[in-house]
Amino acid sequence: MPTNFTVVPVNDGRKSSQEDIDDNNVLREEDEETVGDGNPREHSPFINNTDDIKGSLYDGKNMALFEEEMDSNPMVSSLLNKLANYTNLTQGVREHEEADEDEGAKKKTVKSPQMGTFIGVYLPCLQNILGVILFLRMTWIVGTSGILESFIIVSMCCSCTMLTAISMSAIATNGVVPAGGSYYMISRSLGPEFGGAVGLCFYLGTTFAGAMYILGTIEILLTYIVPSAAIFKVEEKEYEADAMLNNMRVYGTCCLALMALVVFVGVKYVNKLALVFLACVVLSILSIYAGVIKTIFEPPVFPVCLLGNRTLQNHDFDKCLKTEIIDNVTMTTKLWSLFCKGPELNASCNEYFTINNVTEIQGIPGLTSGVISENMWGSYGPAGMLVEKPLPSVVAVDSSQDMYMPYVVNDITTFFTLLVGIYFPSVTGIMAGSNRSGDLRDAQRSIPIGTILAIATTTIIYLSCVVLFGACIEGVVLRDKFGDSVKGNLVIGTLSWPSPWVIVIGSFFSCCGAGLQSLTGAPRLLQAIARDGIVPFLEVFGHGKANGEPTWALLLTALICESGILIASLDAVAPILSMFFLMCYLFVNLACALQTLLRTPNWRPRFKYYHWALSFLGMSLCLALMFISSWYYALVAMLIAGCIYKYIEYRGAEKEWGDGIRGVSLNAARFALIRLEEAPPHTKNWRPQLLVLLNLDSELSVRHPRLLSFTTQLKAGKGLTIVGSVLEGTYLTKEAEAKRAEQNIKSAMTAEKTKGFCHVVVSSNLRDGISHLVQSAGLGGMKHNSVLMAWPGNWKQSNDPQSWKSFIETIRETTAAHQALLVAKNVDSFPHQERLTEGTIDVWWIVHDGGMLMLLPFLLRQHKVWRKCKMRIFTVAQMDDNSIQMKKDLQMFLYHLRLNAEVEVVEMHDSDISAFTYEKTLVMEQRSQMLKQMQLSRTEREREAQLIHDRNTASHATLNDKADATPSRVHMTWTKEKFFTERNRNREPFANMAIRDLFNMKPEWESLNQSNVRCMHTAVKLNEVVVNKSQGAHLVLLNMPGPPRNRGGDENYMEFLEVMMEGLNRVLLVRGGGREVITIYS
Repeated sequence: MPTNFTVVPVNDGRKSSQEDIDDNNVLREEDEETVGDGNPREHSPFINNTDDIKGSLYDGKNMALFEEEMDSNPMVSSLLNKLANYTNLTQGVREHEEADEDEGAKKKTVKSPQMGTFIGVYLPCLQNILGVILFLRMTWIVGTSGILESFIIVSMCCSCTMLTAISMSAIATNGVVPAGGSYYMISRSLGPEFGGAVGLCFYLGTTFAGAMYILGTIEILLTYIVPSAAIFKVEEKEYEADAMLNNMRVYGTCCLALMALVVFVGVKYVNKLALVFLACVVLSILSIYAGVIKTIFEPPVFPVCLLGNRTLQNHDFDKCLKTEIIDNVTMTTKLWSLFCKGPELNASCNEYFTINNVTEIQGIPGLTSGVISENMWGSYGPAGMLVEKPLPSVVAVDSSQDMYMPYVVNDITTFFTLLVGIYFPSVTGIMAGSNRSGDLRDAQRSIPIGTILAIATTTIIYLSCVVLFGACIEGVVLRDKFGDSVKGNLVIGTLSWPSPWVIVIGSFFSCCGAGLQSLTGAPRLLQAIARDGIVPFLEVFGHGKANGEPTWALLLTALICESGILIASLDAVAPILSMFFLMCYLFVNLACALQTLLRTPNWRPRFKYYHWALSFLGMSLCLALMFISSWYYALVAMLIAGCIYKYIEYRGAEKEWGDGIRGVSLNAARFALIRLEEAPPHTKNWRPQLLVLLNLDSELSVRHPRLLSFTTQLKAGKGLTIVGSVLEGTYLTKEAEAKRAEQNIKSAMTAEKTKGFCHVVVSSNLRDGISHLVQSAGLGGMKHNSVLMAWPGNWKQSNDPQSWKSFIETIRETTAAHQALLVAKNVDSFPHQERLTEGTIDVWWIVHDGGMLMLLPFLLRQHKVWRKCKMRIFTVAQMDDNSIQMKKDLQMFLYHLRLNAEVEVVEMHDSDISAFTYEKTLVMEQRSQMLKQMQLSRTEREREAQLIHDRNTASHATLNDKADATPSRVHMTWTKEKFFTERNRNREPFANMAIRDLFNMKPEWESLNQSNVRCMHTAVKLNEVVVNKSQGAHLVLLNMPGPPRNRGGDENYMEFLEVMMEGLNRVLLVRGGGREVITIYS
């Protein structure tokens, strides 16, 4: 489990008492220097931790050049001093014991860890690897699958753990590993998502391992030590299995409760008994080898009774005879009464019993007997299959009663893959050394050596046991799972020396110890995950007793363990925990392979005997073993891990652990960016990659958050979105504000569900800053191709002309950069998350500039907000256009584009320019002229403005007298009422004649710039038809005309756009980027 870094004070005889106090303060404040995940900040304890030495080491003049930065960058001497005094103390059992003994007191000075490789890694791994499967199932696996296939099973599983140990050694020696074991290594190597998912899988595996060990304990107790203690007893043979399972459930539950109580009272008792349990394992192994050697000279006597070629359960009879002669009288034996209806010689007997003879063979013929050749091949079969020796026998016609006879039979259906799943738990436990890394004197040296040696030792033990069991024990006895043929003895016990009870008692205590250690380790693993804060709903399990004991985690562990005990079958539980351990080992290999292939700068393991190919092979072997053992369990385990991964990704706390998956993302991104830059995207792949230009208010908050909402609706999470903003000033003075602005923008993006990147630029002026964003935002081929911004609605009221000038320059720069431009008017009235009722999105397709106008409504309608809106496309026909043919062609074009839209062709007839247009142009030019006089004094500006105002008043009074119009005052900016009054007046009969007469009477109009007059005429006429057709539309998309080449007409351009959009609520001006973005081809 993760540990905190601790700075331990070292008194070298030169410190003052005050310095000792300061160092102790560092020790006491260590908990305060950790972040929410329970792990130290990256700067602690070596960087940014100079308070205790500030002011004493930097008084000299030699380092004056660096003294201003010494608060954050300490001198090398102080860094080395702290490194020398650093140690990673164990955060496990010892801490809890100290808290028990001295609650609330000052933390004791803890001695440095002194465990070496043998005691700290080798023996714990040996104890965890060797266990219940070796004692209870190994002989049965050898007998069922044969020596060759058993050799393959053992070799595969041990190769898997050896490759995993090599990967684990590389990770464990890549820096200081706190006591967190596999969870810590995986989570810090692969990130919080993988770490949490695999950590929880490892936790479930450890918990189910506890259930398996408890079931093994109860099986030994009820089958081999005190069979009479069984609560559920039956006379009928067919119900024996069910009764045994019920006994396992009852006794297993009691045993679990007792073990959980021991763990709750104090894990120090478990730790003190560990040596006893280890001694039991070692003595049991030694007794097996001693027994094998003894069989060479004097095989033990364990007779096995065969009827024909069938093995008999040797419980209820003492002599392997049908009849015997006592005092010259032929008498039947107990065996006779098991197969016949009475003890009489003429009683009716089972047909097979009658026609076959009884023979007795030795169950342990010995190492030199040659039985190895018979046991070389497997003997798989269904449940209920008789265990038979390959001998000649007479087959009975009626075999219906065989199931009621005392034969040894298969209790489950056997096949190769099942045996792999049952055997694999016997090679787990390789993490025991890394879990104790906090107790080791030199973890980076001890973990690789101790773990690999332990795996090598156990591999030799397992492989030799496969051969020795097959060479010493009769095949029918090997396939007899519970030893029924040898009077209910543990089969492996029959081989041991000096007595079978050595193995029975040894395996019993070994299983007890393993179960206790599982119940000790699993809650701490869960507590470590909970304290990391990556799975929010598990945080309650991070709490415990005052001394840190994980009480709630122990309770959950006991409940999950109980579910395994209710399964009640060791053979059914073993494949479950195999899945979880295999998944954990798979990700250890993946972590090592990724770090090696990515050549991460921090990847510098001291253990050099690793290679990415070995890790990849180990990962592949783990995956293969998962599906070989049980493909459906494998899928369930992967589904559980996947769900946890997605949950942490969606809801979990954000962590940055410098993980390898981030490195994969960076490499994948780099590769993709290089590929993208090779060629521009095809028209079929084109989608708007947006640069959204935001304005910030004086509080650095987003002024138009609905622009982000619109971005989300347009993008639907696809493609690239860069949200940019500009602060005026210099970066040195505005750095803090820039970061605050970036944080505010990110918060707004989160609130509006906008997925993308944020970029705040500090520039000397707004125009240059926007220019920098347009030019340089993005990276490589992942650059924006469209710019989205809000229409500057208050440009007329602004005293600073730079706002609208920057707007126009942005239009010019996007055009020069061949980027599309989208300008949203009244963006604050755009919909947020509420779905629009049925309405329309109206597209006014006036000029073709790449098809953006067609594509944008289609993209919008993919989002739920706009989904119910219909798309209408309007195009404008001139006098010489065939409007009917235009409509047909447009409908066919939309059909080929696969777009559903209503089509309408609006005819705009040539008409004389109205007085309203002339007046609008006149006011525009006069206002422009007035603003050009801004260099004059305030008095002169006011006088000039008054003069213009008076001239306007006089000219409009004359116009109103001649044309009988109602307005009696002049507006510098025309109001909506003025606009509609003038437009309706122009529709009156003979209006054109009246205008021509007026023209002859107004010499001011003749001096107007005729280009401006024509542009204003276009804007007015276009606005007239758009308002007439689309005033009720939810959104109107218009072609955006380009700015004038002559910058002197910029303000007029703004006026033209304003007139064109007047009277419309939501408008999106669209300007293409100079390339086709939509195609009719597949």
